[in-house]
Amino acid sequence: RSYEHPAEDTGQNEKVPECEWRLRRKVVEKGERRGAYSVDRKGGGRGETKYYERDKKEGSGARSKSVGKARAPRHSGMSYKSLEELSKKDPSVIAITLSSNPALQTLLDETTMRKDLVELLCLVLSMAFKSRADRSTLQHLGNIIKDSGFLRYVLPHYLAGMGSEVSPVRMTQYPRQLENILTVLSIFPASSVMAVSLLLTQFQATINTLRALGVDIQPEVEENMENLQVLVKHLQERSREGTLRSDKDTYSLLPAEDQQNFRTIPIYPTPEELHQTDRPFLRPNLTSQRYTNTHLYLDTHFRLLREDFVKPLREGIQELVFNQMNIGTTDSPSRSKRFDDVRIYHDTQLMVPQCTNAGIAYVVQFDVQPLKFVRWENSKRLIFGSLVCLTCDNFDTFLFATVSDRKPNDLQKGQVQITFTEESRLKLARIQKDQVFLMVETTAYFEAYRYVLEGLQEQEEDDLPFQRYIVECNADIQPPAYLQRQDMYDLSHIADPAHKDSLKPFHSLDEQAWPKMEKLGLDESQMRALKLALTKELAIIQGPPGTGKTYVGLKIAQALLTNEELWTNPANKSPILVVCYTNHALDQFLEGIHRFLPRGIVRVGGRSNSEILKQFNLKELTHSEDFRETLPYHLRDAYNNVSRYEEQKLEHQSVKLECSLKGPLRQNYLQKYISETHWDSLHQPPGEDGFEVCQERKKSSLMIDWLGLGSTVFLQRETEYRPRNEEEAAEEPMEEDLIEIAEEADLIQAERIIEDYTEPRGGRDGRWKADDGVEAVKAVEKMMLAMNLDEVEIQAEEGWEIQRNQKKKIMNKIRKELAKSSTMTEQEERLIFDIWTLSQPDRWRLYRLWVARYRLDLRTKAMKSEQDYQITADRLAEVKRHQNLCLLKEATVIGMTTTGAAKYRQILQEVRPTLVIVEEAAEVLEAHTITTLSKACQHLILIGDHQQLRPSATVYELAKNFHLEMSMFERLVKMGLPFVRLNYQHRMRPDIASLLTPHIYSNLENHPSVLDYDNIKGLNTNLFFLEHSHPEEEIQDGRSHQNKHEATFVVELCRYLLLQEYKPEQITILTTYTGQLHCLRKLMPASQFSGVKVQVVDKYQGEENDIVLLSLVRSNLEGRVGFLNVPNRVCVALSRAKKGLYCVGNKEMLSQVKLWSNIFHILSEKQQVGKALTLCCQNHPSRQVNASCAKDFKQAPEGGCTQPCEFRLDCGHVCSSVCHPYDVEHKKYKCGKKCQKILCEMGHRCTLVCHFTCPKKCPVMVEKTIPQCQHKQMVPCHQDPETFACREPCQKTLQCGHPCDSLCGSPCTIECKVKVTLDLKCGHSQDDCCFYKTLMMEPKCRTPCKLQLKCGHTCKGNCAKCYQGRFHSACSHRCERLLICSHKCRQPCTRDCPPCQQPCENRCVHSKCGKPCGQPCAPCIEPCTWQCPHQSCSKLCHEPCDRPPCTEPCAKLLECGHPCIGLCGDKCPSKCRICNREEVTEIFFGTEDDPEAYFIELKDCGHIIESTAMDRYMGMDENQQAHEGVEVAIKLKECPKCRTPIRKNLRYGSHINRCLAEIEMVKEKINGPQANTEMYKKALQKQWKENTHMDEMPQEYWDIKKELKDSCLTANDLSVLENKMDFLTRLAKLLVVKRKNMSHSQGFKFMDSIQEFVYWLRNKHQKYTEQQVFDLQRELRKLTILAEFNAHCHKASQTGQSGSIQSEVQRVKEVLEKCGQFTEQDEDRVKESLGISEEERKMIVSAMNMRPGHWHKCPNGHIYVIGDCGGAMESRRCPDCTATIGGGNHTLESGNQVASEMDGAQHPAWSEANNILNFDQF
Repeated sequence: RSYEHPAEDTGQNEKVPECEWRLRRKVVEKGERRGAYSVDRKGGGRGETKYYERDKKEGSGARSKSVGKARAPRHSGMSYKSLEELSKKDPSVIAITLSSNPALQTLLDETTMRKDLVELLCLVLSMAFKSRADRSTLQHLGNIIKDSGFLRYVLPHYLAGMGSEVSPVRMTQYPRQLENILTVLSIFPASSVMAVSLLLTQFQATINTLRALGVDIQPEVEENMENLQVLVKHLQERSREGTLRSDKDTYSLLPAEDQQNFRTIPIYPTPEELHQTDRPFLRPNLTSQRYTNTHLYLDTHFRLLREDFVKPLREGIQELVFNQMNIGTTDSPSRSKRFDDVRIYHDTQLMVPQCTNAGIAYVVQFDVQPLKFVRWENSKRLIFGSLVCLTCDNFDTFLFATVSDRKPNDLQKGQVQITFTEESRLKLARIQKDQVFLMVETTAYFEAYRYVLEGLQEQEEDDLPFQRYIVECNADIQPPAYLQRQDMYDLSHIADPAHKDSLKPFHSLDEQAWPKMEKLGLDESQMRALKLALTKELAIIQGPPGTGKTYVGLKIAQALLTNEELWTNPANKSPILVVCYTNHALDQFLEGIHRFLPRGIVRVGGRSNSEILKQFNLKELTHSEDFRETLPYHLRDAYNNVSRYEEQKLEHQSVKLECSLKGPLRQNYLQKYISETHWDSLHQPPGEDGFEVCQERKKSSLMIDWLGLGSTVFLQRETEYRPRNEEEAAEEPMEEDLIEIAEEADLIQAERIIEDYTEPRGGRDGRWKADDGVEAVKAVEKMMLAMNLDEVEIQAEEGWEIQRNQKKKIMNKIRKELAKSSTMTEQEERLIFDIWTLSQPDRWRLYRLWVARYRLDLRTKAMKSEQDYQITADRLAEVKRHQNLCLLKEATVIGMTTTGAAKYRQILQEVRPTLVIVEEAAEVLEAHTITTLSKACQHLILIGDHQQLRPSATVYELAKNFHLEMSMFERLVKMGLPFVRLNYQHRMRPDIASLLTPHIYSNLENHPSVLDYDNIKGLNTNLFFLEHSHPEEEIQDGRSHQNKHEATFVVELCRYLLLQEYKPEQITILTTYTGQLHCLRKLMPASQFSGVKVQVVDKYQGEENDIVLLSLVRSNLEGRVGFLNVPNRVCVALSRAKKGLYCVGNKEMLSQVKLWSNIFHILSEKQQVGKALTLCCQNHPSRQVNASCAKDFKQAPEGGCTQPCEFRLDCGHVCSSVCHPYDVEHKKYKCGKKCQKILCEMGHRCTLVCHFTCPKKCPVMVEKTIPQCQHKQMVPCHQDPETFACREPCQKTLQCGHPCDSLCGSPCTIECKVKVTLDLKCGHSQDDCCFYKTLMMEPKCRTPCKLQLKCGHTCKGNCAKCYQGRFHSACSHRCERLLICSHKCRQPCTRDCPPCQQPCENRCVHSKCGKPCGQPCAPCIEPCTWQCPHQSCSKLCHEPCDRPPCTEPCAKLLECGHPCIGLCGDKCPSKCRICNREEVTEIFFGTEDDPEAYFIELKDCGHIIESTAMDRYMGMDENQQAHEGVEVAIKLKECPKCRTPIRKNLRYGSHINRCLAEIEMVKEKINGPQANTEMYKKALQKQWKENTHMDEMPQEYWDIKKELKDSCLTANDLSVLENKMDFLTRLAKLLVVKRKNMSHSQGFKFMDSIQEFVYWLRNKHQKYTEQQVFDLQRELRKLTILAEFNAHCHKASQTGQSGSIQSEVQRVKEVLEKCGQFTEQDEDRVKESLGISEEERKMIVSAMNMRPGHWHKCPNGHIYVIGDCGGAMESRRCPDCTATIGGGNHTLESGNQVASEMDGAQHPAWSEANNILNFDQF
């Protein structure tokens, strides 16, 4: 980790660090409790007062001695008497009085002062410092004192004089004076540390002198002094290191007794804690002295560890809140702003609850758009165990959760799984289900923190083992308690094989009894380590690189295990606990133990890569049958007793929720959540002309078509989705083509995840299979999803082929849209009728609204199941814990990572291991080590190396200034406890080892085995540092770095070494930054580099390889080396190579670091550093290449040189390659020259290259004659021409007479595609494919219609689209007229534009109108907010303002620091006259370049206009109207630059409100009175209800009821519905006739015509224009006559008269079936041919089932019927002659009369006479 040192503050106004001053109050508080300061205290107070009174009398004649003058100095307001009076007051009053009185500074500046005044002043100051006053007040007092003469001269003089005091009375008062002085010194700014240090030295001498004189000094005084000395010493150390932050340090450094007990501090931060500015109370980890007690020790580590994860979260949230407060919540600054301490995720929503073994987890969706640049595979974002905080109210409240599952593919979609804490789960139940959160992440692995912090709080002080060493730092280490009973060791099992039998048991506590190291096969340091480990209860073993610390650790473990009887109790078995920092180290150690302990191992921890240890995994062991049989009965059946019912219910809901994230849902699953209008609209997709295509729907889902995801639609609109920048369009190499590198995120997760905790869901009884669950999920997905994004293939429609990149675009488009959180509002939804007219973005917004409702419904249903399942999971976890405990108690060795040890802390306390071995102990935080130990532990062995990697802390300041990064291992070594360092390294060749000695290790000797390594082939040195100056690059998200120059060089060097015949497994590429990993990976194809390890240094400790290539990355002009200046990391980086080490870095920059400077000095002496690495050809040693960059390796293209190889191959050819050191004998070489072998009798040679196997049959193409057609063709030599398909064009003629267009050897074509002229039934001719002649189906006629419509425009449809003139396409002529609201009319071809349907844009500062634009707006009645310091408005918001615009300049400053160019009371313009001069002074009105000009920024468009010109412009129309009487258009004023209507400007609010009021009046006139519309609506609802008794009413009629419920219907909408009802009612009557009076065949054909007519009515573009009504009436008239005709024919057929009317039937059929519209002439011809008989009349009247009096006729005799009551309520045009028919108020129009000939009625059904005879007929 690269840390940046905090900047020092050198400000003059110094402040005591907040927590430092809180800590220093310890001295104050102790004194206060003893009553040693205040004159008001009982007992001591009076004595002090008397003493001062007495002293004043006694000292009246001696004042000249104390101040050097005849009288004491006098200060205004700060006399001796005033100080004495002040000392009697409350301490907080004293503090405020002193800090606010300037005379104090004058008094303290004195360099001499009499004793009584010094004592009184110390008393007053000590009381002030122990007050509860504000911290800033006390800091101010400290700043006054710090440089004063009082501190630097008076106090030292006073202390020195105490030793020569002769007055016994005064001498008895000195202990109290010392306490007062100590209180004053305990509160001081950090910058005065030197003066305080000198005073403390003198203070100690004074105490010694007084004690020698017999004065009783209390122990508390000395204790307080010692604590203050520790603080001073610490600050001095930090000052020397350059990390002292002057007087603004953030943490305290000494204990304070008023602090909260650490055992009661909550683990999770509280809302108050995250908002408070005060820093928490902390102590440093003591590294140079012992802890005074165990409580202090535990308290220190608890607070430091908790602050390590809380501080980044606290400061990040505070920065975020502050940022939002400054910029405003309407903007989104944090979306692009980068925060140092936290990561922000916007628009986070809970999507899918999931069942896990830990309980309920949730998949959350966040906005991934700002994170497009994140490479999730390598990013540390949202790693398992990371803590996230979710808030919906700007952190007034929040929820905590941890990341519980992480998949990079899901993260790219903005999805991650989290698990809430128990408290947050309870809060979550009370939060709205569709709530949107802001999610904040802190990078700390919270799970490890939580378990360790809980362990520290639960650790009883008396139960902590090894307090003698850990807390008290006692260097006298005792033997383990069990050795004091019996110390006889048998080490024959670990002896050298030659001495195994001769080695006898011995007393281990007898130094002389130990065998010689040669017999044990150990060197001298290893032998000392073994002795220490076996005979001391606390053993520390340091193992520098390559010294075999794991080897020694295994020897120790074997010795302990083979002498198990020494430390175990047969009655209570206790295992050895082995703890390692990483999984890899744990695997290595346990594999070593397994060699001598085949049974009894249990591995607990993260993911293990060891096959050997798989059988010992805790999860495997607990699932074994043998183990289950040994379990107690109650545990054995516990799983079966816990129901899975809730899990199954919840999984059912979860799968459905999950499906909504995987792709678009099928429409039927969303029907419940789609309005009926939109549901109908969805099922009526338009054709090209805007009308529905009357054919079967395509196979693809309606939802897919509507969302524009069908392949044809998508490809036509491909440019819309094209990436906007090259980065998105550029395709990266395929993932599988590159080398596999362990991603950092995966490595971190591998250490965090404890697999043993989990088990397959549903696997408790062993019968559930994962495959079954997967299949079940797939089945649900197939059923619910219209398109599944998890499936690779996208099916194209017929005739289309989707390319790979097109598939990728479709997938990416869908994923982006599904990931968005924006939805359409319900108000917007209500304004939409035809969803097919929406734009693509709006369609997706509407779709997401439907899905949000669907998801909310499912989440609500799942809530109860979630709670029940969580209870179930908790019960199961407890059962699992007991099972694990049973298993672990029977183990011999338990192996755990530190993470596992933290998680299983409670179980370990019950297992009570006697021995604990901690490997990599120097990498483990001390708190982790503490919680690993149980009360029963008698023996602790720490193995590690504190000079390699140290523990990792999140907060730099805690790591550096509070020693949090110091492990227990390192602290105890520094405190002088005995330890053994292993001195012989067995890894590195001496050249490499010399880099570590003496710069890092004072002494490190080489084992003889490292002296005989071979030199690295192809290079002239085994160790080299290549220097360069190419700059690094910073990576955007990872806060990491990369250096492309180093990456390319290292990769080329790796390729060169592979060409020297080194195996890939022998080479490791190390880098110091994770950002370089990805850079390297992109350069390393798997085909060339597979097997080469590429890793970061921090993850490679404990590893080694033959050759290491090290990229140091850092290279910059600022000289920032990051953590390359940390010796521990440098040590690891330089000590991994055995035989060859090659480093690449910026030598000039690194030389500034002392360690690197020393290393370069050694390298320079041996010429192992330089600007170029020398490559040596193995075949031609004299040829060398100096490689300084990647391209230099081209001079050794095959690893040798550029000379030709010239080796003769077995095939006779010469090797065509250049010199290569590999495959010298050319056994693997493949000849690439042309093969010369002859294949056939014709002498053809092989066409392949030499190394391929020659074909058995000759493939050479030769000319041959094809027997079937006699054509000559090029045929393969070996092929018989009879079997060859001729490729010549076919010469045959088809039946139609046209030539065949197939090949000669292929079957002839079936469908002739030659264009011919076809005569269509409609009478038109057109050119189309010949094969239509043989089909019954005709092609669609494309002849343009060109009919002049009723509106006067020409029809733009064609013959087919206009149904041969029967029903024309709607006129698409665009209106484009400007409406009163300033929008353009969007309706096609309207005479009177309907009210605007766009969302209303009127808004004020209080609210926004939510109605459609054409509806009247409700006026805002809030008070007007327009006010400034000079005037204000008293009107309501919607009323014209009663104040004029202010003309005073704005007094504010812009962000750039320049004056605002706006006017008072207006929004400050965003431009500056100085910074944006050209934009501001651009001439428009002519006054812009005036230096005194001020500007107005229009909110609606953002343009900036000069104020005086804009004022004139806004008043022009009003002035014109007032003075000239000119009529002015009613509309909003527009921006003079861009014509945007001005709606939102307060300055012109009066004008805007007047305009809006006039516009509202016009809207009301357009819409008509609302009461009339409501009456119209109710009348239609009543009419609809009256017709519901009809049996044959089409379904569309019933749908009208739902449409009539809409609250936003206009008069125009109601008119459309009325027409639709009328036509459907008439159709229903025809259907009655069809049912009663038509044959089956007649009825079937008649229904086709009826359905086509209904199809026209149902069309969403049907607005019942004059043309549409005319077309519908003519078609309905045709249907009516067709019904009469069919009834006539059916009657004739039944009576046997069919033959007599055959000619009439034929004539009528010709008229009814002809193309084109049914005209009046056609109707007359039918009537002439078809007379209606009396019987037919009765039949029709009977079929209509109307009561008498309903039949009427127009003035021209045409019959019509009035439904309902039979009374005329409205007028219409006769469809036959256009005469007026019907009437009003139950009265017929003039000329209309009852049609008595139809039913015999003499009067209308509704009449006053109501002739009773009407009801006697029929």
